[in-house]
Amino acid sequence: MQSRIRATAAVAFAALSLSALPTAQAQAPAFPSKPIRMVVPFPAGGTTDIVARLVAQRMSESMGQPVTVDNKGGAGGAIGADLVAKAAPDGYTILMHNITFPLSSVAQTLAKRSPFDAEKDFAGISIAVYVPFVLTAAPSVPAKDLKELANLLRTQPNLQYNYGSTGPGSAVHVLGEAFKRDAKVNMEHVAFKGAAPLKQEMLAGRIQVGGDQLSSSLAEIKAGSLKAIATTASKRIPVLPDVPTVRELGYPNLELEGWNGLFAPAGTPRPVIERLQREVAAAVRHPEVARRLTELGAEPVGSSSAEQDAILRRQMDQFRPVIREMKLE
Repeated sequence: MQSRIRATAAVAFAALSLSALPTAQAQAPAFPSKPIRMVVPFPAGGTTDIVARLVAQRMSESMGQPVTVDNKGGAGGAIGADLVAKAAPDGYTILMHNITFPLSSVAQTLAKRSPFDAEKDFAGISIAVYVPFVLTAAPSVPAKDLKELANLLRTQPNLQYNYGSTGPGSAVHVLGEAFKRDAKVNMEHVAFKGAAPLKQEMLAGRIQVGGDQLSSSLAEIKAGSLKAIATTASKRIPVLPDVPTVRELGYPNLELEGWNGLFAPAGTPRPVIERLQREVAAAVRHPEVARRLTELGAEPVGSSSAEQDAILRRQMDQFRPVIREMKLE
């Protein structure tokens, strides 16, 4: 009798559990059910910040939840990236970064002081835009392009020229050291927390050479307050058709395609990654957002997450030997 009672109770409990399962699943909140934090690892005013704010505004409207931009600059973008790497992998804290991400990650890893592993601690969401990199000079520099700058520094070795970057291991830091090596010239590196403070120092004439993604300096280039001396893209960019590429000027090792993309912490559920990817792609392709991005010299993309991961790994592999050789770690 007791065994029959226990068996009956077990069957009843199993039936109750199965009947409750759809209800529990139905109660799970759909993503997103609360605000999303988009971390930008640089101060406000640079290309990454501009792109992030355009994308975040459109995503907020589409998803029905606020997507807020949080600037966490410092350490060449490592502080903000580390914050996201250690965040809960639920899609509510994401990272908008740029080409500096793989380069600085390689440099810090070689130095054994990286707080995170860019390949293991992040999941790619989408390349939002491609943005060309442009090397710039202060108007006082008597050189119209990168080749003339190299000749100037070689023939006048006493010139005290500084070049600025957005931090150790950043794209401009790597490009600057590669240029010094290939041109056999000397300049002092000065690191800043982002493109905006670097640009201010260049406009003031305290930094002679610098660079960043085109959107950060396009207005100043067109106004003549900064001089575009080369683009690192594989071909000339339409908004600056008279500016030669680094390859044209004899420096093919400086060729570098710029981008801005979104990342989530590793372990973020696949459905959440896919939802975010769709939202980013829709945001950058929205007519008004796409128009604004194009005006800034950016190309709307909205790639798949697999393409995002592949680009990160490819660029890390491309520049790892260069960074190791130049001891940028």
